[in-house]
Formats: sequence, C-alpha cells, structure tokens
Amino acid sequence: QLQLVESGGGLVQPGGSLRLSCAASEFTLHYYAIGWFRQAPGKEREGVSCISSSGGSTNYADSVKGRFTISRDNTRNTVYLQMNSLKPEDTAIYYCALNLECTVVAGTLSPNAFGSWGQGTQVTVSS
Repeated sequence: QLQLVESGGGLVQPGGSLRLSCAASEFTLHYYAIGWFRQAPGKEREGVSCISSSGGSTNYADSVKGRFTISRDNTRNTVYLQMNSLKPEDTAIYYCALNLECTVVAGTLSPNAFGSWGQGTQVTVSS
C-alpha cells in the first residue's frame, strides 16, 4: 500500500515559519501530483496547495497565497511546504496525499480525489 509520511510540524509564534515535508520510502513520488491539506478541530479538511508531478504547475488556496510555497525534490523523493508569516488560523493537522493531477473542484482542491494519506503533522501557531 502506498503510504506518505509528513514531518516538520510544531509550535511556532505568529509571524514565524515552518517547513513541512512529505516523503515516501517504498515508492517513487515523481509520477504523482502531491497535495497538502489541513484540518482544524471542528472543521472539514481543506486543500492548501498542490504541485504537479513535474513541479511545473502549482496551486494554492487563497488563504495561503503569498505566504506558503510548495516545491518538490524528486531526487530526494520529497515534497515540501514552506510556510511563512504564519497566523493562528493556520493551526491544524496538515496532511499530504497523492493523485495523478491536482484536481480542483469549484476552485478548491478536492480531498476526495486524493489518496494514500499520511498520518498528518500538527502545526500550532500561538504566542
């Protein structure tokens, strides 16, 4: 079974930065688009960003545009999410998942189109 592993979460003050990683140890990521999603307590899972298999196309939720950057290093079999200028409302569990393409429905990434979800990594933004 394809399994992704997220890392890099933690506690950070507002305005701070974190870099999340999404890796796979038993299969090659470069065939797949990778999406980042997040879920805050009591809220539905929402799409944050996505990168195509080649890395040539990216997609961001309006709430993170200009603050978050998605990238991939296929030599390291890893996708990154650089998060800058973090806000308390960014607090959530962050997950990565894969698909053949970045599927967008009504302007947002569709979690239902993605699979092989990792266990998630907690990001807490608080002073």
